[in-house]
Formats: sequence, structure tokens, C-alpha cells
Amino acid sequence: MRKLPFNIEYQLKTSSLPVLWNSVGTPLGLSEWFADGVTVDNNEYTFVWEKHEQVAELLQVKPLSFIRFRWIEDEGTDAYFEIKIQTVELTGELVLVVTDFAEPDEVEDMKLLWTHQIEELRRKTGM
Repeated sequence: MRKLPFNIEYQLKTSSLPVLWNSVGTPLGLSEWFADGVTVDNNEYTFVWEKHEQVAELLQVKPLSFIRFRWIEDEGTDAYFEIKIQTVELTGELVLVVTDFAEPDEVEDMKLLWTHQIEELRRKTGM
């Protein structure tokens, strides 16, 4: 079954782009809220949750803007996940735009998972 793309936006209570980028664009930052641990070997990021590991290839990164990965098991497909930072022009606050892919019957569960992870980011950083 083909995975479907979805986007979710999360407005954050910060206007500090460097601080937010450190949380979403670095292995140390990602290990604070996204996974229990993150290691990097060339372009392969290994994400660890308790006893489960999942490897993703870094596809693209534009510092202070976005980072895009593809899970190794999705190789050969269009699927990826991306965390992009955008600025709200009126307030100067930052928004995270998450793009991910999921099986049609798993989209809502994946949205809930991302919301939980972003809540963890907010809790850890005060954003």
C-alpha cells in the first residue's frame, strides 16, 4: 500500500531561530525530544527509543530552515519526513511544519504521535 503525505503545523512560543534549530536540526537536540538517543554515521542517523532502533538517511538539510530524512525501510519510495521552520510575519514567532508519510489507515495515529513529540519539545524547551 502506498503511503500518503500529510502536513501539520505547530506554532511555538519562541522567536529564537538558532535555539529552535538546535532542537530540530542537530542529533543532540533531536535526542532531547524526538528519540531517546540519536547517533550519526555519515548521512545515516540512528534513532533509538528504549530498545527499538530505526535508521534514517539524511536527504537534505538547510541550516536554520529545514531537515529531511527517509527511513531506510522507505528507500525506493517517495516517503520522507521533514521538519521545517517558518516565521509568522505578524508576530515573529516560529512555526514548525512537519511533513510525513503514512499508510492511509495510520495517518491519524501518526499525527497524534507527532503532536505528542512536539509537546515533548515544548516541555523540554519551554517553547
